[in-house]
Amino acid sequence: MRRSTTTFLGLGAVFTVLALTGCSSHAEPADSSAASSAPAHRGGSTPSPSAPLSSAQLNQRLLNESDLGEGYTLKAEPARRDDDVTVIGCPALEKLGGGTATGSGLDFTRKAKASFAYTGSSSSEVSEELYSDSAAKLSKGISKVFDAMLSCPTYQVTSGSTVVDVGTERSAAPDLGDEQWSQLLTFSAGGQRSVVKQTAIRTGNVLVIVSGSPGLVDAHLDKALTKARTAH
Repeated sequence: MRRSTTTFLGLGAVFTVLALTGCSSHAEPADSSAASSAPAHRGGSTPSPSAPLSSAQLNQRLLNESDLGEGYTLKAEPARRDDDVTVIGCPALEKLGGGTATGSGLDFTRKAKASFAYTGSSSSEVSEELYSDSAAKLSKGISKVFDAMLSCPTYQVTSGSTVVDVGTERSAAPDLGDEQWSQLLTFSAGGQRSVVKQTAIRTGNVLVIVSGSPGLVDAHLDKALTKARTAH
């Protein structure tokens, strides 16, 4: 059976789910009204090209605990053995190759990331990734990943001895920024089931990706986009 390293979007969600399955059996229901929506592309004039933001600038534009409110704690990024994570049963993901496992294969010039745990009524997580490059490269790169993931309604991801069953479903993207993509991923492992929402918004030469519990993604996406647009 052929295997290859999974994409950076799927990988980030899988590591989140692997952590969640060890501490919580809570799963948020998917929004069934969004299931058949296509990726949204907002029309209008394209702004003049500008130089990519630096990683330092992107870090300043990430959400922090004070932006999110009470109950959120910044998580340290765990050490990852990307070569130990493989995807099984999705040819489109196999074609992307191992370089996309941590985003390096997408060749975006600048990036920054932050992940948060939320201890509200249940244990949930939300993460934000910011990338900066030319608008064309951002659009092509993220479209390629979302199209590949959504081409396979089900597949498996392995990490060590853990096997995660993954289901993908297109989700409605809000009419924000210049282009939008969104999907729901359902993960089942060790008798636990979790739903992760991933929404990506391109605004000019910045790409904002918010992933995590669907309710948290919906609650903080607009705030993340607003801060990503703010000059420091």
